[in-house]
Amino acid sequence: MTGPDERLTVVVITHNRCAELDRTLSSLERLPEQPPVIVVDNGSSDGTSGMVRTRHPAAELVTAGENLGAVGRNVGVHRATTPYVAFCDDDTWYDPGALTLAADLLDAHPTLAVVTGSIRVEPDGRLDGICEEMAQSPIECPPGLPGHPLLSFLAGVSVVRRRAFLEAGGFSERLWLGGEEELLASDLVRSGWHLAYVPEVVAHHHASVLRDAHLRRRHGIRNTLWFTWLRRPLGSAVRRTARLLVRLPRDRVTAQGVLDALRGARWVARERRVVPPEVEQGYRLLEESQLNGRSRRYVS
Repeated sequence: MTGPDERLTVVVITHNRCAELDRTLSSLERLPEQPPVIVVDNGSSDGTSGMVRTRHPAAELVTAGENLGAVGRNVGVHRATTPYVAFCDDDTWYDPGALTLAADLLDAHPTLAVVTGSIRVEPDGRLDGICEEMAQSPIECPPGLPGHPLLSFLAGVSVVRRRAFLEAGGFSERLWLGGEEELLASDLVRSGWHLAYVPEVVAHHHASVLRDAHLRRRHGIRNTLWFTWLRRPLGSAVRRTARLLVRLPRDRVTAQGVLDALRGARWVARERRVVPPEVEQGYRLLEESQLNGRSRRYVS
């Protein structure tokens, strides 16, 4: 394809990472796809909005006024008008041609809702270890679908079908940020959509040092527990909770995460909708890699 790819919009969420966002937007502007870019500024106080207006005037800027976390992506998706939306964090970006490949796959496979790309960790360009886990997925791949089947995804390096995303309700306001993809992915899969890891769709991640690692771990623990009790059958929820608690560090952050989860118990009970048996079977197959893999070490 030559010229702009009109099938895609890129949505970037950011909070107080002005320099990293500048780098990401510059990378996106060099892509041959020339995608429209929507930046959702989650209440930054470091001059982010001014930088976007001055240095990247072609980007559509949405100033949220507060830190919406992952829900900022919902705002961007609602404003997009293209059939597909590529998510970026302020420290991720895509290779030239990656977005066109993802759009081609979504065009060719009408039940495919999410394409997650491989991640090159910068500055050295090594393959992120989580990619090896996704490539070794034990879930059976439906005939004809590309890549490796998933039951969750990595939002910062994924391209989604806008209609599927909106029908599933987008990211949960309750979960905010930190493992927020798992609940949305579950609701997509139970509705008949598929998710795939496609290594040929290449993205880059230059992890920002401007992050609260303890808060992210706290939210990750809370959200994992919430998801487990929102969607897993009773026996599986009990087993997964027990195995998780054994592996968590015995420290203040873990205690805060568990207490946060307990505070949401009434909401979880009210919103609990157990997945169908065929989806639960997939979760059981993935349980060992999730508990022991590099992506869920719960350290900070």
